[in-house]
Amino acid sequence: MKLYFDPVTVNCRKVLAGLDLIGAAYDEEKVDYFGGAHTGPEYTAINPNQSLPALIDDGFTVWESNAILQYAADKLGNDAVYPKDLKTRTNVNRWLLWESNQWFPTCYIWLVQNVVKPILGDKPDEKILADATPTFNKLAAIIDSTVATQAWLCGQDVTIADIAVAAPMHLHPWQKLPLEGYPNLVSWMSRVEALPSWKKTDPVPLLGLS
Repeated sequence: MKLYFDPVTVNCRKVLAGLDLIGAAYDEEKVDYFGGAHTGPEYTAINPNQSLPALIDDGFTVWESNAILQYAADKLGNDAVYPKDLKTRTNVNRWLLWESNQWFPTCYIWLVQNVVKPILGDKPDEKILADATPTFNKLAAIIDSTVATQAWLCGQDVTIADIAVAAPMHLHPWQKLPLEGYPNLVSWMSRVEALPSWKKTDPVPLLGLS
């Protein structure tokens, strides 16, 4: 397998940590996101969406970060982090879809306003953050209640769902996500951050954050 990625992006960090959790080996091809390499003709031929990451395995191309994790887990037969039991797998898939459709777009607002804009020399728009806060609170409460009585999103064992849902808030100290009032979510995130696969894919040094 060959992975095309930039380690500083949310979805690339997700896949890097997820592939490590799965135990998947792959060849690396770095694509400079801030340099716009993902919009060039060479990468566009691989992923017409011009988004990162993408995976090629024996001529078969997979884009969409969650699909990459599903594919890799099935390819390696890692049933521990992507169980085959119908209800458990459906629960994992549900979280993967929820993350991409609702959680990522919401957390991304804080990432853009409080991380990307300052990196580019711009200032956050507080009105945008204020307008997005009710939606964030609704979604954060879903996670908080889910992990109130269990260690991980899908039970007592970590799965690729935990990596996927944690990824959009992977820079939460710098994103300044409004996590007050969600102690179970914060504790769950701390468990994710303690995973070796999460620690070794930390993009903070690459972004120059302190």
